[in-house]
Amino acid sequence: MATSTSTLNDYQNKFSERNTFEKQAVKLNSYIGHLLYEKGVELVLFRDHLTDRNTSQILNLHEYARKVVKKNIDVSITSMIAKELLEIKELSPSKIDIGKLAAEWIDQKKNFNSVQDFLSKTLAPYMQGENASTQPRDVVLYGFGRIGRLVARELIKQAGKGQQLRLRAIVTRKVDQSILRKRAALLRMDSVHGPFSGSIIEDIDNNRLIINGQVVHFIESSSPQDIDYTTYNIQNALVIDNTGIYRDQEGLGLHLKSKGIDKVLLTAPGKDPIPNIVYGVNQDVLEDNPTIVSAASCTTNAITPILKVVNDTLGIEKGHIETVHAYTNDQNLLDNMHKKHRRGRSAAINMVITETGAGKAVTKAIPELKNKLTANAVRVPTPNGSLAIMKLTVSKQTSKEQVNDLMKDAALNGALVNQIKFSFEHELVSNDIIGNSCPAVFDSPATIVHPSGKDIVLYTWYDNEYGYTKQVIRLAKYICKVRRLIYY
Repeated sequence: MATSTSTLNDYQNKFSERNTFEKQAVKLNSYIGHLLYEKGVELVLFRDHLTDRNTSQILNLHEYARKVVKKNIDVSITSMIAKELLEIKELSPSKIDIGKLAAEWIDQKKNFNSVQDFLSKTLAPYMQGENASTQPRDVVLYGFGRIGRLVARELIKQAGKGQQLRLRAIVTRKVDQSILRKRAALLRMDSVHGPFSGSIIEDIDNNRLIINGQVVHFIESSSPQDIDYTTYNIQNALVIDNTGIYRDQEGLGLHLKSKGIDKVLLTAPGKDPIPNIVYGVNQDVLEDNPTIVSAASCTTNAITPILKVVNDTLGIEKGHIETVHAYTNDQNLLDNMHKKHRRGRSAAINMVITETGAGKAVTKAIPELKNKLTANAVRVPTPNGSLAIMKLTVSKQTSKEQVNDLMKDAALNGALVNQIKFSFEHELVSNDIIGNSCPAVFDSPATIVHPSGKDIVLYTWYDNEYGYTKQVIRLAKYICKVRRLIYY
């Protein structure tokens, strides 16, 4: 009987504790919304988005935070900090990692009189009057395929966060009543990423969609230079070209001949002399403010941050990269003619060996790796979610524990916190990656180090659609100079 009573009490205590945390999560959710819409302040928890999360998701993110930083960061602490942030009238529009703040408060609270005192001193550079551009820039999507639709979703979703980039128009080869409705349906529903969480109203008479209250014009054209965007009151805009048709300076330069366009961003590898940028690694080369920039490829964005960490700390002598990549629209659904070897075979039922330029593309971001890497790819029958396997010979002797510690530190501190997600899940599979905002999800349990300590094998997952889209938008904000203050 005593055992039964003890078990019942334990059940009730755990349930009561969970109920308390759920109430705190509801409060935190309220503070997140008020900060976002009243102050333009977005809260994240160790780089994981908190906006549009339900109570259980918020609590799960706190559980991850406790494991990854090994501190007792619970929702009562983050909720308290969020409430105090809301009281700071001078707080500038910004993006703030409340997990980092909570960890610092736990370590440093004995040095402060109150949490208000801690926040005032810690966030002093984030008060009104500091330099931060919040003037939004117009964006035009040239093409509306897989990446184009995800970019549209993300830009619309971010409108409440200060609207740094505002989607004004989408250019397709043809626009009529039927096509506009189909475009709206493809934006509204997605087989991989699920339904769009918002409203899409079709204004057929005016060739436009009203998405969450934002008017987006659809423009028919197959000649970039012939469009006059100023007739839609679009000025000094960024064109995000996601068609893949133009990849050189001459072709992409056609956009700059149209009225209203100021810069061009390509969502594919660009040909020299177009700078290929992996945001977080080599965006500093854009100091001369070029008008045409490439966001490289999804695979390049997945492997470059990992390779940079390894090269900076252990040194890379040589290596091979094999990507296990979801199939794409470039392949045939059923066996048919294709200009490239093997890609003509059915994508839905075959593993297909094909080439990738990611190995060479990495050297544009990390020049010291030139002639050190080989790369190839295998396309597999999944619609999204890919894996990069990197076999590297390093200069310094290392261990599995050291490699994983290096990656965890990079995921939590420094310039690559938005690029690397550290995972310690032993059951991680490709579907778990879908919707992850980091271009590289490092699979720490899968790390292999040879007994010599010089040969290592690293596994990095990536959502080759959404993770890459987030990198495109980060780069777009950077080249348009509309990035907010960020506390990471």
